Amino acid sequence: MNSCKKAIFSFLAIILFLSMSPLTAVKTEAASIGESVVAYGKKFIGVPYVWGGTTPGGFDCSGFVQYIYKNVADVSLPRTTGEQYAVGTAVAKSELQVGDLIFYANTYKKGISHVGIYAGNNQVLNATSSKGIALVSMNDSYWGPKYAGAKRVLAGPASSIAAPDWFTDVPAASITYQAIKTLTESNIINGYNDYTFRPDEQVTRGQAAAILNRVLGLQAQASSSFTDVPAGNAFAADIAAIQEAGIINGFDDQTFRPYNNMTRNEMAIIIHRAFELELPAAAAGPIYSDVNSSHWAYAGILTVASTDKIGFFQNEKFDGSKTATREAFTAAIFNAMNAN
Repeated sequence: MNSCKKAIFSFLAIILFLSMSPLTAVKTEAASIGESVVAYGKKFIGVPYVWGGTTPGGFDCSGFVQYIYKNVADVSLPRTTGEQYAVGTAVAKSELQVGDLIFYANTYKKGISHVGIYAGNNQVLNATSSKGIALVSMNDSYWGPKYAGAKRVLAGPASSIAAPDWFTDVPAASITYQAIKTLTESNIINGYNDYTFRPDEQVTRGQAAAILNRVLGLQAQASSSFTDVPAGNAFAADIAAIQEAGIINGFDDQTFRPYNNMTRNEMAIIIHRAFELELPAAAAGPIYSDVNSSHWAYAGILTVASTDKIGFFQNEKFDGSKTATREAFTAAIFNAMNAN
């Protein structure tokens, strides 16, 4: 058994143990709950304004605020803007913190009539009738003059509030929940300091090398020879090790291009090379409608498809030319690690 396989199997034992352990704190840098509220709220930018709307299908202003606070901070706010204005602690404009509620008056009716969430940098996360959920300046020509005050509904300083114990953008019902949970608890791939995982964010070639080497634990015999990977590059040691193992190669011009996004085809072939899994017998028909057996990445795509126990890659098309996301890369690694 070669060194790659030994590293994989020894690490797999750790992974299987961790996957049965209770959920622990998310592996991120510290962030306030107010920042987490705003980060989650930004996911809905562009969602249309719907009068009476309380779901991601469409929000009104108070419905949006109520939804975000409940899902991130487990704070139950009243339903209407007027009722929300009656709770919390008044905050001076000069002392605003990220996550505070911003109230406006005399919009569609007299008195308190609109609410948003302070997002920092003089901006408010606001459910507008024209653009839906949007970031609006505190100095906006329409909204600025209608500012009526702010309330803080998080008890104590925002920085002292207990942080979420899971990523705000990975629901427990997600088919990749266990994969993300296992790999983040094992420090193979981490989240961000706003308590998000950002599953749709793209993976670069340098990041892929680093993530895979956290699994394999390879040591390079020589430093990287790529012209665009100096010794001080954060990924230099991992790139050298992964390149020596023949898992991710460079280009003919002696570059590695560590900041280029990786495609799903490239992801599939490096997963195949890294885990050296035995391929199943050739399928009777095409595994995907856009892939045939002569495809340059066919062995990798077959590996990804045949090891997929969570259902993430069970689609009509593989869409190999699209960029690999953090969610897809995590799912592929998790499936491969548990294939045996």
